Amino acid sequence: MLIKLDHNFHEHLTETEKKVINFINMNVEKIASMSISDVADATFSSPATVSRTIKKCGISGFAELRYLLAQQQETRTDDTDVNEIFNKSLLEVSNTIDHLSIEDILSVVKELRSASRIYLLSRGLSEHVAQELALKLQILGYNVFENSDPSIMREVTSHVKRNELVIIFSLSGETPELLRAAENAASLGARIVCITCGAPTVPLARIAQLTIYGYKHQHVSIKSVDATSRLPLYVISRILVDYLTMQKNQEAEKKRQKDEAYRKQHYFQV
Repeated sequence: MLIKLDHNFHEHLTETEKKVINFINMNVEKIASMSISDVADATFSSPATVSRTIKKCGISGFAELRYLLAQQQETRTDDTDVNEIFNKSLLEVSNTIDHLSIEDILSVVKELRSASRIYLLSRGLSEHVAQELALKLQILGYNVFENSDPSIMREVTSHVKRNELVIIFSLSGETPELLRAAENAASLGARIVCITCGAPTVPLARIAQLTIYGYKHQHVSIKSVDATSRLPLYVISRILVDYLTMQKNQEAEKKRQKDEAYRKQHYFQV
């Protein structure tokens, strides 16, 4: 049995929630290889119900449940290994979100909205994060320049303007080429945002006016080259884009309502 319930707690569960817990406790060996949808189907419930029930039992979610079950097994299996990998991604995402400051996110959004031009600079695998963000910002109508070439970055940051914004993606916060670009931009008074998984003491964080920190798991799969996951950087990038999109949609709706009110007023006046 994985989930132990006292009488008082059991009385506050719905019949469906009791059925979910009973199924989990009776199928401990199977759960580690099942999906949340599999459990929902087996208990004639829904994934949302399964998730809610698990959280009521003090477990953060289905991924943690599978991880705990895999850890209880006496011998390592493929399920154990895969669940440990699942848990690694879960920790990176959840810890990144837990440590994000809403004030910092709103501050970066304000910088994005007020900048006459946005420069996105990166190196290595972080280039893919910057490229995706650049594309989405362009779709939203922003003036964006994205680059990862050291000589070009050095050139463009040697003549940035004070009303322009430089966003630097750097997993470590110590990449020399990015550091030189940040120093160039800072010397000209440009605003600088650093998005990193490094410590607050990394060089780029000391130069930037705003720094957003992600969480990087200590276990790295590929160690021969820098192929560390950029998942935390993607999470931060997505949050920024989603908030900008929400603001744009809200503003469009307000404009639509204002235009509609004007048309009605004008119609009745005529």
